[in-house]
Amino acid sequence: MAFQLEKIIPVLERTPVILKTFLENLDPDWMHQNEGEDTWSPYDIIGHLIHGEKTDWIPRTKQILDPTYTDAFEPFDRFAQFENSKGKTLEMLLEEFTILRAENITLLKNLALTQEDLAKEGRHPELGNVTLKNLLAAWTIHDLGHINQITRVLSKDLKNDVGPWKAYLTVIKS
Repeated sequence: MAFQLEKIIPVLERTPVILKTFLENLDPDWMHQNEGEDTWSPYDIIGHLIHGEKTDWIPRTKQILDPTYTDAFEPFDRFAQFENSKGKTLEMLLEEFTILRAENITLLKNLALTQEDLAKEGRHPELGNVTLKNLLAAWTIHDLGHINQITRVLSKDLKNDVGPWKAYLTVIKS
């Protein structure tokens, strides 16, 4: 499937619903496990997604569409969630993510983007020139990648308990 804005928006809209349905009210042990040193728990991932809603996707969209903006994007702090999420429960994070994403989707829809807009470029601090289409496609895949990551993290602790089914369960293959 080629990029079509009207097809990616429903994926972006569903991410908070999927995560809230999947994670809310699970035993806290599930929320704080990870895959080892320097990896993220579901709690960390939700905090990361919130930071992206605030500083990445829509702010960069606005920069690309602003003809007076010529600087590279601000570098994205992939670890800001560790400080920003302190003192918050998972439920608080899920609610914040849900609200921010709804606001960002409304902003995105209200932009009424054209094909010309999607071809406009911004400058990523590491990747160089990127189009708005690149950014929006990356936003969608970023969501899907973190949903995948959460299922992988949650599967990790039961990996040794599945017995011979391990051969068929690709989410736990090492």
